[in-house]
This record gives sequence, C-alpha cells and structure tokens, in this order.
Amino acid sequence: MTQIRDEAATRLRPRLSGRTLLPDDPGYEEARTLFNSMIDRRPAVIAQCADPTDVARAIEFGRGHDLEIAVRGGGHGVAGKALTEGGLVIDLSRMTTVTVDADARTARVAGGAIMSDLDRATERYGLATTGGRVSTTGVGGFALGGGSGWLERRYGLACDNLLEVELVTAAGETVRANEDDNPDLFWALHGGGGNFGVATSLTFRLHPLSQVTVALLLWPPDRDVVTAYRDFMESAPDTVGGAAIYLTAPPEPFVPDDLVGRLTLVILIVHAGTGPDADDAIGPMTGLGHTGGLIAEMPYADLQCMLDDPPGFRNYWSAEYVASLPDDAVDRFRARAPDMVVPSASQHILFPLGGAVADTPADYPIPWRTARWAVHPLGLWERPEDDERAIAWARGTLRDMRPWSTGAVYLNFIGNEGRDRVIAGLGTDNYDRLRQVKAQYDPDNIFHLNHNIEPT
Repeated sequence: MTQIRDEAATRLRPRLSGRTLLPDDPGYEEARTLFNSMIDRRPAVIAQCADPTDVARAIEFGRGHDLEIAVRGGGHGVAGKALTEGGLVIDLSRMTTVTVDADARTARVAGGAIMSDLDRATERYGLATTGGRVSTTGVGGFALGGGSGWLERRYGLACDNLLEVELVTAAGETVRANEDDNPDLFWALHGGGGNFGVATSLTFRLHPLSQVTVALLLWPPDRDVVTAYRDFMESAPDTVGGAAIYLTAPPEPFVPDDLVGRLTLVILIVHAGTGPDADDAIGPMTGLGHTGGLIAEMPYADLQCMLDDPPGFRNYWSAEYVASLPDDAVDRFRARAPDMVVPSASQHILFPLGGAVADTPADYPIPWRTARWAVHPLGLWERPEDDERAIAWARGTLRDMRPWSTGAVYLNFIGNEGRDRVIAGLGTDNYDRLRQVKAQYDPDNIFHLNHNIEPT
C-alpha cells in the first residue's frame, strides 16, 4: 500500500488538473464520507478529477496498478458503491458545470453535478426536467439508473429526457452516445447505470416550468387517508405527482404540536404548474380535513430541496413495484408503518406511477415503468442498535407487497440485494443485450462497483 501511495504522489498527482488525495492528506476524510454512514471504507487514492482527461489518466493509473476502481458522483447511493477499500476512487465532485441552452431547451450537465446544480441553473430560464426528489442526489447516477422524480408523470423519467452522454471508457477513450452515435450504448445508458464507463457530461431535454403547486397535508397515522389518496391518483391528471408518506413529523410551523416527533401520515401532492387548474387538480385531497400542513406555489427548485435529509444517517432502502393496489395492499402498507424507527428520518413511502412513465414508448431497459405504484421503505436512522429493527421493517414491507408485485424494481432505490434483483431491475432479455454492450466497452468488468452487468 505504501508503494501505491508513493506512485500516486509522484506519478498521478502531477498529471491531474484536479486533486489527488491520499490517506494522510487534508480533505481525505471528508472526501471518503458518503450519504450512508454505514459505509466506512478507506481507498488508497482519491482522484478528484477536473475534466475528462483527468478521468482517463486516473483510469490508466488504477488499471496499471491493478486497483479496484470506484466512481463517485453525488455519493448518495445507498449501497456505497462510490467507495472501495484500498483501491482508487474517481471523484467527479469538481465537475459540476451546468450549461443551459434556453432556445434549444437543453442542459449539458457535468458528471459530478448534483440535482441542485441542475435545478438552480434551469430555474433562471423558467425551464426544468425530471430530477431526483432531493437536491443532493448526483445527476449522473440518478439519470443513468432511470431517474424517478416528482415530474415523471408529466415529463417522463430522467432518462426519457436524456439526449446525449459523453463518457470515458475502461480503455480511457472518450466516446459520445446519442440516437445517432453509438446507439446501442445510448440505449444501455437508459437504466444500465455506471457499467459502461465514467459519464463526464449528460445532456437533457428541458420543459417550460418555473412554479409548481404543492400541497403537504398531515393526518394522524390512524386515519385511513391512503385509500382516498389511491382513488384520487387513479384518476388524477398527468400534471399531478406526489406520494403518501409515513414519517416522523418535524417541528415546523405547519405541524400541529401533538404530531411533532410522532409517526404522521403525509400526503404530498405536486402539480406541475399553478392557477385554477392546479386548484381543481388537488381539490379532492385538500377537502378531506387534514389536521396540519401547507398549500403553496413555489419554484420547482425549492420543492426539490424541501424534503432533504442531511448526510450522516445509517441507511437501508428497498422497493417493490406493484401492478395494482387493492384494499388488502393498502391495509398491509398502513399496518407496516408503525414498525419503522420513530423518531428518525425514515420514511415509509407510496409513489404513484402512470402518466408519461407508462406512456413513453421507448424500449429502454426499464421494466418497472409499467407498474402502477411503488412502495419504497426508506430507512435512515442514527443508532447502530436500531439496525436490526430498521432493516427488518424494510424487508417486511417488501414481503407484504409481493402478492401484487410486478417483479421489476428501480435499481436506484435498492442496495446490495443480489444478481437476481439486478436482472429484475433491467429485464431478462434486456440483461442479455446489456451484457453484449458491456463486453464492447468494459470487457474486463473494470466498472463493477455498481448494480453490475457481467460482460459476455
């Protein structure tokens, strides 16, 4: 290990425009910290790249010294694949530039940008695209994994709005993928994640949107409002997204005192736009007598950071995608809520799909887009002694939902759940085709710290 560090200091560091961090360097500890505090790994080298040339040189160094290579965008993935023990981390956090072409309605996003970088850049032009539901998510990993967000029923998944990707391959070559150039690779990047190289820029289609209407409605957990929400969303226009969420109510002005610090049911309704259409769309839920909450028009970028959780929590997430949500399924979802760790930052979530998610005809490796609902146990807690309880709650939620499951799953929502779940997230036929693309761009499986696709 000492030899690797000496080599990195004398051979890699002088060749990078960015920064090379070794374990004794200032900033190393911060650079190896991930959103999920359960992940504690110490890479031998962290290459904070400034441009694609840096990325190619870091890959060359890692391969030349037989180091396992991890790629870090936002560091938000629950599985902790952005770190490697004793290997090399290609850290893109210095590459955050977002360039908006307002006339063409596109945004070119550097590989290390997080969602707030994208949202704030497009906000100035009254434009937006489907983003993650928190502002700290890395744009690259989010979009390459499919990209589910508040606007998906209106504008499709993030990858449905992906127009081009530039990435550095395992051989250190920079390639461009779009509908005309390397179309098989472009197809694979719509759900196949970071298996094929390091994405140094992504170009997205944008849509006219500046303000959204948000209703955040609170009830005690024993109120059966989830059934009403299910019925509401079954006929809601595509402009409406949101979620039903059980969580620990925070001490906010819109939260009644008797709910603060307690398990609470939140119905979040997001309308892509404002005015009378928004009022009419959300009216059926706002008329049910909520005990607290807020209804407001706000910039979309503000919505994106409204539910942010700070890093440092212990994390365990998973998901089950269901074809229908009959009363029995609603009852099981509600009954599992008290098993989560309270108080904590955990959330017991029910997301509606449909709309543009289901209607988009593109044949991408995203078999879960046809599901009607997603159940997402999002575990975030502080104390190690709560690990067993939190993980059991998440796994129990999946068991409860399996009678209605489609069998497919959004891979960005899960951690290490085995090869079968990876295939379920991509589709069996898609997985075979993805293996062939993987063999072309990464035949030695250098980029295997992800939901891995094994090359043929």
